[in-house]
Amino acid sequence: MDAFLVALQFLTRIPVRVRYEAGAPLLGRSVLYYPAVGLLLGMLLSLPPMLFAGSSPMLLAAIILAVWVLLTGGLHLDGLADCADAWVGGHGDKQRSLQIMKDPASGPIAVSVLVLVLILKFAALTAMFEQTRFAPLLLAPVLGRAAILGLMLTTDYVRPQGLAEALLQQLPRSLVRWVLATSVLITLVFLGFPAVLSAGGILFWLRQSALSRLGGVTGDVYGAAVELTETAVLIAATLQ
Repeated sequence: MDAFLVALQFLTRIPVRVRYEAGAPLLGRSVLYYPAVGLLLGMLLSLPPMLFAGSSPMLLAAIILAVWVLLTGGLHLDGLADCADAWVGGHGDKQRSLQIMKDPASGPIAVSVLVLVLILKFAALTAMFEQTRFAPLLLAPVLGRAAILGLMLTTDYVRPQGLAEALLQQLPRSLVRWVLATSVLITLVFLGFPAVLSAGGILFWLRQSALSRLGGVTGDVYGAAVELTETAVLIAATLQ
């Protein structure tokens, strides 16, 4: 239970406080619950449209999107913004890109990318509510957080003493593979192949971009993976 609460503390702004020691195995085990945290978010986000079915789809989409950002504290959006600035302003230089990613200020590219992603989510949610479909909203956060697991298993972490470094040292890799496979399989069963393919494609592109610019990933790349994977799942599932 503590491992789940640590994951909840890391990935959301739900008021949970769990004490742990740096480098404790609890940190590594918490990764196993990232998709479970996504499922909890999906369940919370699915409540308003189910309770107020028949209301304006656009209004529901706006409310859900606002709640989505509030529940996560904009954590992953911040990572996406940092990546967008670094991808453009870093000019392919690793150290310059990492320095830009540490800068709390956001440039016009970051703002543009955030607006585009939020518009795409809003449009997909609106279309989904018009079709009275809730499964994509339930499972997009699951696969979004499973994307972090995929990057942790396949890509080096390049920021020394970064937030995730101690976590990765305790990562139970064999169990993480099972959790990742289960998350993908559940999404495949309920949303179909296009949603999984779209998520996999966008994650592959992000990983390759991070490798070429940074030589690996950072916590910001994890955040970008969540946002882009969620968006890809919502769009692909709605267009089917």
